[in-house]
Amino acid sequence: MRQGMDEFPVLVCYNRCKYKFCSRHTFPNSVAARQRTGELSLDSSKSKQLQIAIDGPAGAGKSTVARLVAQELGLLYLDTGAMYRALTYKLIKLGASMTEEAAGKVAQDTEIVFGTNGTIRVWCDGEDVTDAIRLPEVTREVSRVAAYPAVRRRLVELQRMQARRGGVVMDGRDIGTQVLPEADVKVFLTATAEERARRRWLELQRVGQDVPLQDVLADIERRDRQDSQRAASPLAVAPDAIVIDSTGLSVAQIVARIVALAGGVGK
Repeated sequence: MRQGMDEFPVLVCYNRCKYKFCSRHTFPNSVAARQRTGELSLDSSKSKQLQIAIDGPAGAGKSTVARLVAQELGLLYLDTGAMYRALTYKLIKLGASMTEEAAGKVAQDTEIVFGTNGTIRVWCDGEDVTDAIRLPEVTREVSRVAAYPAVRRRLVELQRMQARRGGVVMDGRDIGTQVLPEADVKVFLTATAEERARRRWLELQRVGQDVPLQDVLADIERRDRQDSQRAASPLAVAPDAIVIDSTGLSVAQIVARIVALAGGVGK
């Protein structure tokens, strides 16, 4: 059976540091491990400063791929989409208005961090919101919240600050076009709407959310329209990005291709 997005194993940092994937610690088959055995030759200073941007529409598998690319290259992984989801969840929980003014104000007073306890966890103001941010009500509102310039300015600021600390892999909608326009590697990962809906439906099933597949597909198509038509940082392919259609590909194949692109930086 084809190994799909939902079947790929998740590995963790042996040292259980704050971030699940980090530039300080070594993973099996990582660049650092392969360098020590002589299997791979890569300038370590280049690896530590490498910036990889992975963009694409909802459900394309960006987060799964980005996590594993970060592991393979020994870089920090930052899930920017989870940041927008966390803020959206907070707005819903507070019963706040979904206007730009309200969302922008809340964003200024929100702390979002990533931690690990066997799997990547997302914390918003001290609350573990990893599962909550995948709820259908969050999915329905996140594109609207993420489109607000005031929200994007705040979260992009946080994302760039993190990138300046060292090598990083980021995934989102506008990483290669807005957040990290000078990224060393830019990838636009996509798939058919039907395939993306199937992946998201399986994700919801795993957290106990019984949502009809057709409803998930409708949400995917709606978000595609919102993301591509929004005024602030719309979803778009960067001119220098490599487009990868993940339909029918295994995660391992996609990760291997992006790692190969990273290995060719500077050559």
